[in-house]
Amino acid sequence: MRAATVSRFGGPEAVEITEVPVPEPGPGQVRIKVAAAALNPVDAAMRAGVFGGDGARIGPGWDVAGTVDAVGPGAAWSPGDRVFGLATGHRTPLGTHAEYAVLDADAVAPAPATLDDAHAAALPLNALSAAQALDLAALEPGQSLLVTGAAGGVGAHTVELAHHRGLTVTALASARDEEFLRSRGADAFLPREQTPHPAAFDGVVDAAVLGDAALAPVRDGGAYVGVWPGQEPAPERGIRVHALDVRADGAQLTDLSGLADRGTLLPRVADLFPLADAAAAHARLAEGGLRGRLVIVP
Repeated sequence: MRAATVSRFGGPEAVEITEVPVPEPGPGQVRIKVAAAALNPVDAAMRAGVFGGDGARIGPGWDVAGTVDAVGPGAAWSPGDRVFGLATGHRTPLGTHAEYAVLDADAVAPAPATLDDAHAAALPLNALSAAQALDLAALEPGQSLLVTGAAGGVGAHTVELAHHRGLTVTALASARDEEFLRSRGADAFLPREQTPHPAAFDGVVDAAVLGDAALAPVRDGGAYVGVWPGQEPAPERGIRVHALDVRADGAQLTDLSGLADRGTLLPRVADLFPLADAAAAHARLAEGGLRGRLVIVP
């Protein structure tokens, strides 16, 4: 099969399309015939060597949507099931940017019936990150949450899920995104050029990775959740500081699938790229300015 791989770190040109054996599912695993796989900033970081692995073949791609093709012993899925899932791992030989992908059976869930494969593939990493960030924040309905980088993939789903959980949500983003974010559940909006009032919020999900600048708006004893481990600020004023390390969770993904079907979650797709043009997709990601995920389609 064909797969996008990286054997040397660098820019988009480091992404190669290689011929590799079709992977076989082991116990508790499923093989998915990939219909679509999103490209995320973490893939660009892997390609650039942020997570190490020099000299080894690394396969980009965490998100996937497609059809179960083969089932390992003990996996409670059947060939033909339409699923989506999350394959975590920063230095795995094969990711989901391939014609087939093997995932643990408990890392996949039924794909949302109302979404096509491209939009389904844009959901797992960002929506699971948002849900797990809110779990770490542990705020109660009625409490206030600031979401930085609210127009991005993680940020927008955080706004949607926080609204769904009954929080009072303030979105911090570019002024051009205000209408969209209010339509997704933001109760208030701050343009990113504006400094939020200090100690004004019960918690913050810092999807923009602002660090100390996102800690200042949190009240004493509140909660800060960063989405990039190692970039979170030092705790102060009794604030609980957490660093999200997103995990695959098929049960949680099943719940998110249902929320997508009910319109609570709205995955966005900026553009599609064939697998053969994976390097071009990385180059487009590097240009920035996207509203939605780029999706690789084998």
